[in-house]
Amino acid sequence: MNVIRNRVIFTGRVQGVGFRYATNMQARSYRVGGYVRNLQDGTVELVIEGEREEVAWFIASVQERMTGVIKETNKTIEVASGEFAEFSVLY
Repeated sequence: MNVIRNRVIFTGRVQGVGFRYATNMQARSYRVGGYVRNLQDGTVELVIEGEREEVAWFIASVQERMTGVIKETNKTIEVASGEFAEFSVLY
């Protein structure tokens, strides 16, 4: 199994538009764990773990669904921790 972790920062008009809710609902269709949350600087952070392909598909689906509000996507690959049993919204 090729499990990876990605930290993705989305910039644009990404807060106050249902971004976290939509991302959480989309996560149900993928075998991933992690979280999405708003950051104080007006960006949205997505931390996601799963198999490489599943993570890539999930991120692509978020980008496609929220294309109208995302201005920039900054993705960092990290070492998977295995700490996530599910996907959630952090507040």
